[in-house]
Amino acid sequence: MEETKYYRFSVGSVIVRRTGNKIEKRGKRGVWEDAPQLYRRFVLPDSDLTEISEEEALRMMKNRTTFKVYTRNADPGAYPAGLAGSVHFAYTDENGEEIPLNKNYGILFTKGEISAENTIIPMGIQNPQIFDMGDGVTGICAEVIYENGDPVPAYKDHRVLWKTTDLIHFEEAGILPKTDLSGYDLSDTIAIPAGISDKAIRYWTPITCTGVELPEDIRAAYDEDPEHMYVRVNYSDGSKASKRIIWDRGKSSDACLHGTISRQSFSFPLAMGYGDPVIFKWGVKWYFLGTNDNLNDIGIYIREADTVEGLFAEGITEHLILPFDEKRGFEQTFWAPEFHVIGGKPCILFAVSGHTWGPQCHYMRLKDGENPVNEDAWEDPIRVVKKDGTPLTTDGITLDMTYIKALSGSYMVWSYRKDIGTPADTGSMLYIALVNEEEPWKLTGDPVLLSRPLYGWENLEGTINNEGPYALVRDGKVYLAYSGGSANAYTYALGLFTADSTADLCDIASWHKSITPVLTYYSVDGEYGPGHHSFYTNEEGETMIAYHAETDIKEHLRCDGIRRVHFREDNTPYFQMSPEEDLPVSVSMHL
Repeated sequence: MEETKYYRFSVGSVIVRRTGNKIEKRGKRGVWEDAPQLYRRFVLPDSDLTEISEEEALRMMKNRTTFKVYTRNADPGAYPAGLAGSVHFAYTDENGEEIPLNKNYGILFTKGEISAENTIIPMGIQNPQIFDMGDGVTGICAEVIYENGDPVPAYKDHRVLWKTTDLIHFEEAGILPKTDLSGYDLSDTIAIPAGISDKAIRYWTPITCTGVELPEDIRAAYDEDPEHMYVRVNYSDGSKASKRIIWDRGKSSDACLHGTISRQSFSFPLAMGYGDPVIFKWGVKWYFLGTNDNLNDIGIYIREADTVEGLFAEGITEHLILPFDEKRGFEQTFWAPEFHVIGGKPCILFAVSGHTWGPQCHYMRLKDGENPVNEDAWEDPIRVVKKDGTPLTTDGITLDMTYIKALSGSYMVWSYRKDIGTPADTGSMLYIALVNEEEPWKLTGDPVLLSRPLYGWENLEGTINNEGPYALVRDGKVYLAYSGGSANAYTYALGLFTADSTADLCDIASWHKSITPVLTYYSVDGEYGPGHHSFYTNEEGETMIAYHAETDIKEHLRCDGIRRVHFREDNTPYFQMSPEEDLPVSVSMHL
């Protein structure tokens, strides 16, 4: 009987075995596959195969999970080419079943290109492959195509490449000649060690509640401070959250304590026909702002209530604080009003057009000591200008301005677009600039281009959007979420930028832009096109996200929703947790 010998590539961890002239490699689902194409590796004088023992080969093959990369078929109106033409991931479970990750939504998107006319040419990929690059690095490559599936002649013999060490964070390594990858074993599958694969699977799988931990001595804690008792809720990714116990004093006694875990949740939809929702507390009251689609986006209205739930009560009064005003040039597109406190002064940032369509960013300050629901409580709006006093633009539109207070300074971020609706449409793009808190309507630094909608999920089915930025500043980080896709359709989604709060936010190198959207119509059942969000902190100290979405994949009526922002084990925000995943039921305790 001929002896079987085992080998591994000098770069990577693919296992090969040879029995006489029969050559096999460890392939899909952990089975040996014929690999006659590898024969030349044995006869080359500079072979990149290294012989190893059978024991080492078995050790390398043990405790691995097979991952697969693939694209999907485009389904217009349900899963368009801009999404289908991206890298999807799946793994094979212990039963041999392929389980899609990220709910079968794309994870890696290639960037489109900017034409000589400053328009965006959307791109996609096909035939993705995954391979071991050595030193703990996994590579993913694919052929670059146009969004419509046509080949790109300039990239016929090239591949787009991503690198990763954990299948969670990916480095965009550019487009390179495919000959640069000839030394690697390219396949649509790869076996990943358990430590890495387990974490990747947890990351790309919905996070759910797995249990509740009570205080060690709950009776002593109850006797000491019953109003501030918390339980620890555990989640499937290893993260935890604290939630308050609400005691039922009518049922509690010395012998038995009765309580419920606090679970603030909201049904969707809350308000129908409103986009770009903002929830904030001022004084002792809660307030709601949004773009009023029910009135063709004419006027800025505000709601006031004692609780957030009260803002959406039937018959709630809407107070008009900025009406149609031809004399002042406020006639249409009263868009995306945001409440901020800048330099200690409450204000609203919003966009509005005059008689000629063309929204522009404005600032409106609340007078000292006044009630926000009164029209005359607000000073006359001021158009935001550059540091030299000239408009932000004279050849396009500006909208969706937001404010960031970071440790490194104060910044404005907004969306700019030129030639909208024409063949020369640039798409909306995000700009950032420094601002002085004492005069927040006037930039103190030059506008810097932060982002354009180059990824397939940002630019698809004719939409070309980077808009609706709003930041969460937490634990030394700035999380700037924004929206891409169509603002009133199912493709709308949230993307995410991350930077250190101490960094110069006008330096693009300070930011990391996620390739994968962080909230989509695949995230929570029954919510289509979630986007244009804001953040607030509720009475329990929890971070909440307000957003708009539609109730059906074919619907275009924007409706508002609210849910809790969860924080992963690494303390990064997770926006996709439904109330049922957060805490399955209103948990009661009888102790």
